[in-house]
Amino acid sequence: MILRFEQCVLDSARFELRVEGVPMAVEPQVLSLLLLLASNPDRLVSKDELIEKIWDGRIVSESAVAARIKSARRAIGDDGAQQRLIRTVHGKGFRFVGAVQFDHVAQSTPIVVSDIIASSHPAADPRPSIAVLPFRVVGDPGLHAVLADALADELIADLARLRWLFVIARGSSFRFRGPELDYARVGESLGARYCLTGGLTFAGGGVTVSAELIDTASGGVVWAETWSEAIERLLDLRIEIATQLVSALEISIAAHEAELARGRPVEALDAWSAYHLGLDHMFRFNRADNARAAALFERTVAIAPDFARGYAGLSFTRFQNAFLNYGSDRDREAEAARSLAEEALNRDRLDPFCRLNVGRALWLDGGVGDSIEWFDRAIALSPSYAQAVYAKAWASTVSGEAVSGEESARLALKLSPLDPLRYAMLATRSLAQIFHGNYEAAATLGERAARSPGAHKHIAVIAAIATMLDGRRDKAAEWIARARRADPALTAADFLRSFPFPLSEEREMIERVLTELGL
Repeated sequence: MILRFEQCVLDSARFELRVEGVPMAVEPQVLSLLLLLASNPDRLVSKDELIEKIWDGRIVSESAVAARIKSARRAIGDDGAQQRLIRTVHGKGFRFVGAVQFDHVAQSTPIVVSDIIASSHPAADPRPSIAVLPFRVVGDPGLHAVLADALADELIADLARLRWLFVIARGSSFRFRGPELDYARVGESLGARYCLTGGLTFAGGGVTVSAELIDTASGGVVWAETWSEAIERLLDLRIEIATQLVSALEISIAAHEAELARGRPVEALDAWSAYHLGLDHMFRFNRADNARAAALFERTVAIAPDFARGYAGLSFTRFQNAFLNYGSDRDREAEAARSLAEEALNRDRLDPFCRLNVGRALWLDGGVGDSIEWFDRAIALSPSYAQAVYAKAWASTVSGEAVSGEESARLALKLSPLDPLRYAMLATRSLAQIFHGNYEAAATLGERAARSPGAHKHIAVIAAIATMLDGRRDKAAEWIARARRADPALTAADFLRSFPFPLSEEREMIERVLTELGL
């Protein structure tokens, strides 16, 4: 990729800065900093992100950061007084405010600055890239015309928080406007695998917002949704759309990437394809698919040793081995889950999926309360991350905080109604209702959870507990029978090891019910 601004040219392939055609002598770290800022024009790059990508997350003093910013400004003819190109946002970070022209040269995916630092021959970024285009306006928007661009701009900022996705900067994607765009050309010009586009239609005092996710290679629509509201509630609707859309893309892009990878020989898969196909198998929650997922994550990290999510995926598979007692040595699997989660976190401390897996690994030692802190950290990085919200719901409920657990489970379902862990979200709500004493509602939710795709043996046990408390012993026996078909050796101790309720009246009640059911 070549970036042009004023009299400067940043050439990422040559790792070179040229001013008026003359190559400049610039320290590699300073050049990396320039590439990071200039490739994200108009976007605030926080100090945390800057340190993570330029210093690989090491502890760095404020003076060291200031010195590199000063050198970067000097190299491109800027200074701290004018801040014509690099602007300081006090207490927050830095923005590149110059007009940048992007030229893609023999490169289908955007560059990752940290890869340049690590090697003189950087590997292609394995993440899919997405360009959010300006939304179209149909009808008379009145004073609300500005919201078409504002919505797209906010979505860019929200999607940029997803560490697994490379988001094209507004300065590049907003150059493509109009109702009849050639998405293949957009993708080729921006190096974007996906385009997110949409429109606002104003009519009769109301507004309808539509959004589509498009695969730029095929031109096919991967996902689409519409929202309608009165014009005076447009600002509230904008927040709702941004929240739901970020969660939807987490699911839909993952599913699409897995579909593209399915059927190809394992040896032909790149790191990203192997990772997403691994996710697809992992969420099926059975022994064979979990082993298949682990093999795919192993390939991911073999191809891309610094790809944090590959290690996080491996951690999840070892967690699943321990949680569902697939192997003969639960303690060894639990230790591997913790070790791999820490390995992932060491490679990317800002990825919420990595933080999620650290918290999840703590479940296995009964440290459910401690895990909540890690789920909160994941949510702080990505507030729309439904699986972290669900994990917090589960941990809160098991810890005896049924009210907050119910609230978080409801939010997780709202954020991601088609989530592969939907059954677990419903089961968490069922447990919360058990603790509230609402046994009829608990039974309804528990059975819905157990009938959902992907539901494992422990979900059937929750359905059995709820229906037993609701006075339906025969139905409870059927759910226990289903759980035992999945695992003939299943015991109450296995369930309570995976769901480590604290000593309380609620735990005593659950133990009594399991005994009555013969588990």
